[in-house]
Amino acid sequence: MLNLLTDIEGVAVGHATDLVLGSGVTAIIFDEPAIASGSVLGGAPGGRDTALLDPSMTVQSVDAFVLSGGSAFGLDAAGGVQAGLRQIGRGLEVGTTRVPIVPQAILMDLLNGGNKDWGLHSPYRDMGHDAFQAAQKGAFALGTVGAGTGATTATFKGGIGSASAVTSSGHRIAALLAVNAMGSATVGDGPHFWASAFEKNGEFGGLGFPQQFTDDDTAMRIKGVKLKATTIGVVVTDATLTKAQAHRLSIMAHDGLARAVLPAHLPGDGDTIFSAATGRKPLGDMSDFAELCHLATVVTARAVARGVYEATSLPVPNAQAAWRDTYK
Repeated sequence: MLNLLTDIEGVAVGHATDLVLGSGVTAIIFDEPAIASGSVLGGAPGGRDTALLDPSMTVQSVDAFVLSGGSAFGLDAAGGVQAGLRQIGRGLEVGTTRVPIVPQAILMDLLNGGNKDWGLHSPYRDMGHDAFQAAQKGAFALGTVGAGTGATTATFKGGIGSASAVTSSGHRIAALLAVNAMGSATVGDGPHFWASAFEKNGEFGGLGFPQQFTDDDTAMRIKGVKLKATTIGVVVTDATLTKAQAHRLSIMAHDGLARAVLPAHLPGDGDTIFSAATGRKPLGDMSDFAELCHLATVVTARAVARGVYEATSLPVPNAQAAWRDTYK
């Protein structure tokens, strides 16, 4: 176990990162189509092919998920991943052709100081293809990479975080988040993470909670009411789930986001979490599924904190400070 999304067998992750642009793309590729759903709880979301993830819709499975910076411009990224999948013969069979199913969510990183003067066409389709080509099993980078390259929060630089867990019956579950929250992942002005209750093996510093909480610690800290944000991510299990059960998993993952960021799901956030089940291990009774739901909350909270903990500042003037600039 690497404490990463790739602890789920049959899942690969690839990043495309441009530090000058201050943005990037992360692709999550499944070896085989995975039962998938998702849920949107932020007030200002941006996505592609997200409607098909509703449990009432016909298509049951996806070939990949894409997370991207670039706000609405970043929606081009899924086309690059889709092109890569088409080249290798992947996709939903429709008559004599195949259509790769690649839902995407985007985050707002256009105001982070990077050079967004890209000319007529945005770079995100090419970056999506680069992320697809970079996708691999095993270890992958966290922090200021991929969709987390330009991510920020109310207090510290955001980034890509991931975490995994195993249920008592042996099912694996893991999350990957691009943390670009309008709120804060840390308590007040200090180093402690809201997700500290769920931390494993010092994965984000091992500091625990502060000795006491003050009114100032729980006061609202946000980027600004006119700015847009968004935390986007995925939660994946190796269990065999229905599409409706996968949808419930995404809702439980949002609970983890709300335990790791204060406040979450604001009108200016586009918080979106996708969910998928690879079906490698049959599910037992309802208690097995309940434990998966519980751990979806836990791994998401941990992944959010790791995204902030692992981030580094962008190499641009007046870039937001990273947690490790101050406390590590």
